[in-house]
Order: sequence, then C-alpha cells, then structure tokens
Amino acid sequence: MAENNDAQHEVTFESADAGASTTFPMQCSALRKNGFVVIKGRPCKIVEMSTSKTGKHGHAKVHLVAIDIFTSKKLEDLCPSTHNMDVPNVSRKEFQLLDVTDDGFLSLMSDDGSTKDDVKLPDGEVGEKIDKLFNQDSKDTNVIVLTAMGEEAAIDAKEAPRGA
Repeated sequence: MAENNDAQHEVTFESADAGASTTFPMQCSALRKNGFVVIKGRPCKIVEMSTSKTGKHGHAKVHLVAIDIFTSKKLEDLCPSTHNMDVPNVSRKEFQLLDVTDDGFLSLMSDDGSTKDDVKLPDGEVGEKIDKLFNQDSKDTNVIVLTAMGEEAAIDAKEAPRGA
C-alpha cells in the first residue's frame, strides 16, 4: 500500500523551469541605477529610479525608467518596493573579429579558438565603428557581445591590443 502512495508524489519540474536561469529575482527596492531589470519581458538597463511614498497604509512604489539593452527602447514600470522583479543575467564577452560577411553577420573568434557566426553587424554607431576599424583602417578589431535572456548583440568594438 505504501508503494502506491510514493508514486503519486513523484513530481518533475522540467517544463516550468526551462530557461529560468536567464533571470533571477531581486526585491524592487534593491535595484540600482545602471543595474539591469526585466520590464515587459525585455532585458533593460535602469536609467532612472524614483521612490514615491503612498498614503497612510500604502506601500512605497518604485518608478523605474529603463532602456532595452538590445532595441534601445525606453520602458517604464511601477512596482511596490517590497515586490520582486526579475533581473536578467547579462554577460559581456569579447571576441576577435575575423570577418564581416556579405549578409551582415560578424565572424567572431573567442579566446578558446571557437568561432561564432550568428551575431549581426549592428546598425548605427556601433556598426559604423566596427566597419571603420575593421574595413577602412584594417585594424585587429575586438567586438564586445552582450548576451541576456537568449539574445545577443554586438554593443561595442575596439582595436585589439597588439601581441595579445
């Protein structure tokens, strides 16, 4: 009889948790300017924060203004200071630029020699900077790639140090 009971309590948590490691919770009041936060499902960098006290029994509310780190769109959110918000795990990695393909992708090499060909040449200033360093000035170029929540983007480029 006891055997049947145990079988009923075996629960697997695979589907609910898939991809959860891309973010972690943080209390709203612990967030800081220039830190990261998820607003409307997008990884953002906080550019402005203000806390407002509400009435006698209300909770303090935190007003967040943040910029989407991939689209540069401005997003705002208001949350009670005691609530948890998701914070994206953001990683910055530097790659050596090997080539820019005709269809606008960067051919990158990491420190361990593996190549990566799925990061697009960004539009605007960063793309122009990469193009100038690599194509016009023929410099050894390193590209900084930001990764968060399964998305990646080249956010900066610089001349690679010689002899490295």
